[in-house]
Amino acid sequence: MHRDPTGPRRGVRTPAGRFTAAPIMPSSSVPQPGGHAVQPQRETRPEYLGEPQPAPQVHAVEFIRRMRGASQPHLLRCDDGSNYVVKFRNNPQHVRILANEMLATRLALLIGLPAPAPAFVEVPAELIRGSPLLEFEIGTRRESCSPGLQFGSRFPGNPASTLVVDFLPDRLLRQVKDLGRAFLGALVFDKWTCNCDGRQVIFYRSADDEGTAYSASLIDQGFCFNDGDWNFPDSPIRSLYPRRLVYEGVRGLKSFEPFLTAVENLSPGQLEACVRNIPEDWCGENPQALHRLVERLHERRRRVRQALVDAKNSSLAPFPNWG
Repeated sequence: MHRDPTGPRRGVRTPAGRFTAAPIMPSSSVPQPGGHAVQPQRETRPEYLGEPQPAPQVHAVEFIRRMRGASQPHLLRCDDGSNYVVKFRNNPQHVRILANEMLATRLALLIGLPAPAPAFVEVPAELIRGSPLLEFEIGTRRESCSPGLQFGSRFPGNPASTLVVDFLPDRLLRQVKDLGRAFLGALVFDKWTCNCDGRQVIFYRSADDEGTAYSASLIDQGFCFNDGDWNFPDSPIRSLYPRRLVYEGVRGLKSFEPFLTAVENLSPGQLEACVRNIPEDWCGENPQALHRLVERLHERRRRVRQALVDAKNSSLAPFPNWG
């Protein structure tokens, strides 16, 4: 179930003040263990990289249940027939959690990672008044969820017939579909976006298909960009998944492709498209900071290789088969 529990080429500003890309040039070599140098990939854009898909706007029609997590999300059925894990603007963490979720989920999908489809969810006041459990518990007091436009993450199937867990024993974890794609791609993504929470993943399958492998989905992107601070306090040991068996296939930087190249080749226009239609009231007191955040992400694209090397050399030694 859903829960909440790092030398680029800089862009330049046009006379109109619009951020645009500087030409992508070979950046300085990244030293590898043993003294070898790794050059970032040339400009070869993977075929699946295009413009991010627009997030639909749906209307909530039914409260299903409360979900676990520090932001205290709720599962709602919407008028498109799907169910969404909804985070509200007045959640106990930070209003920017919603902007983070929308931006980071769009970025994850853009580079080919398995993540739930995002949506703008309009929650009517009538639904909140008629659903006493649509509230937050904050210390000893209770506060109703706010009506209006919220962030939604599509639930993977029908809640009544879909088995969703956030932990699997080693035997089942090794059998997860596209295990490497999910976890190695997630580490590239989390290093780039400086996800300051532990990587959250759910595993799901039909409840009727006992014995079939689970699929993985990356959830809870709210602490990317360091929660509501929108900065990047990088650390070599940050963003590593605690179950090290997911990294057994790592033999070097090539193991993190195609995600490394995908991130490095993202254009300013693609990044700007990922913040399109994000409401200003999801961005706190300074909505314009969202566009500076996008500029920082573009600047950081070519630091990810070094961040992975730093993680390899850290005290946690997460990649046992990287020689």
